[in-house]
Amino acid sequence: MTRNSDRWLDLLGLATLIFIGVGLYMAFLYAQTEVNMGLVYRIFFFHMGSIAAGFFAILLVAIAGIAYLKTNSRAWDRIAESSAEIGVVFCSIALVTGSIWARPIWGVWWTWDPRLMSFLILFLIYLAYLMLRATARDDARVARFSAVFGIIGFLNVPIVIMSARIWRGISPVLFREDNQGVTLGLTPQMVQTLVVCIVAFLLLFFYLLAHRVRLETLRDELIAMKRARAAR
Repeated sequence: MTRNSDRWLDLLGLATLIFIGVGLYMAFLYAQTEVNMGLVYRIFFFHMGSIAAGFFAILLVAIAGIAYLKTNSRAWDRIAESSAEIGVVFCSIALVTGSIWARPIWGVWWTWDPRLMSFLILFLIYLAYLMLRATARDDARVARFSAVFGIIGFLNVPIVIMSARIWRGISPVLFREDNQGVTLGLTPQMVQTLVVCIVAFLLLFFYLLAHRVRLETLRDELIAMKRARAAR
C-alpha cells in the first residue's frame, strides 16, 4: 500500500478509537438507565452496534458477490470473503451480548424466539460460506458458487428484521407505532448513544476490512510469485 493509503488507514483507526471511547462513555454514563431492565439495558447499545456492523458486512458480501459474477475480478472476491469473515465475528458478538442481555430479563440464556432463530440461521449460513471458501480458496468455481451463496444468504436479513412483527415473539420491537406515528421508544439521550455506538462499530468494520483485504492481496501476490518462480 502507498503512504497515502496508509495515512488514511491510520486516520480511520484513530476515528474508530475516538468513537469507541465516546460510545463507551455515553453507554455507561450519559444514557439514562432503562426503567424496566435496569443496568443490563446498557449492553443494548453494543448489541445493536454489532448487529448493524454484521448486517452491513453481509450486505457487502452480496454486493461484492454480484460484482464478482459480472467482472470475475479477484478484487471483488477478496472483499466478499474478507467481509464475510468479519461479519461472522460481529454476528458472534451479537449472539453473545444478546444472551447476556436475555439472562436477567427472560431468565434464560437462550430461547427459541423467531428473531433469535432467524438470526442464528443467518449466522450459520455465513459460517457455512466460510467453510465453503476454505475447501478450495484459489478455485474460481468455488468463488463463483460462494458469490451466489452469499447473495442468497443476504435474503435472510429482512426476515431477521421483520421476524418480531411477523411471528410476534418475545423479542422487543424497536420501532413502535403510536398516536405520534412510528417511534423508537427511546429517550433522545438513548438515541444519540445508539447512533454513536453504531457508527463506532461500522468504523471498526471498515478498519478491519481494509486490513483483511490487504492481507489477502499480499497472499495473492505471494502465490503469484511462487508460481512464477516454479514455472522457470
